[in-house]
Amino acid sequence: MTDQPQPPEGDIPGKPTSASRTTLSHIMTGNDTNLLGTVHGGVIMKLVDDAAGAVAGRHSGGPAVTASMDEMVFLEPVRVGDLVHVRAQVNWTGRSSMEVGVRVMAERWNESTPAQQVGSAYLVFAAVDEDGKPRRVPPVTPETERDKRRYQEAQIRRTHRLARRRAIKELREQRAAKGMDD
Repeated sequence: MTDQPQPPEGDIPGKPTSASRTTLSHIMTGNDTNLLGTVHGGVIMKLVDDAAGAVAGRHSGGPAVTASMDEMVFLEPVRVGDLVHVRAQVNWTGRSSMEVGVRVMAERWNESTPAQQVGSAYLVFAAVDEDGKPRRVPPVTPETERDKRRYQEAQIRRTHRLARRRAIKELREQRAAKGMDD
């Protein structure tokens, strides 16, 4: 496992993490609530996907589509009147895919108290061309120690994602070989 991506000679030049990092802010209203009176998780998930998509498009220099949401964690409820800040950055890049890390912060719109983290997510995006086919992305160049840690953690998540897919595929093939089609 490397600390930083090393592109092959003549490959697309890398981009620093800061080049595509962004924050999307939104004030929560009564239209965003669930039956418990707090902000619906789906509303937060859409903001997460929007911010991550913007970052993936900026980093890749064109269209990018959500391939998967690896993890979405809700730490605290978000309330009506909260100003939500969704901070996203590219953590890792492959040939045509990118992991985008997202941190969700919330603060009361009319108070001067610091924002607190209310959620986090990891999404995988695929860069696509005008025909919807995968296209190459520039490698991400981690700049800070935090960026380097996020890059290494993203590599671990990717390894686990691929191992999980292989294990499920093998299980299904074994079941099919035994005539146990689901």
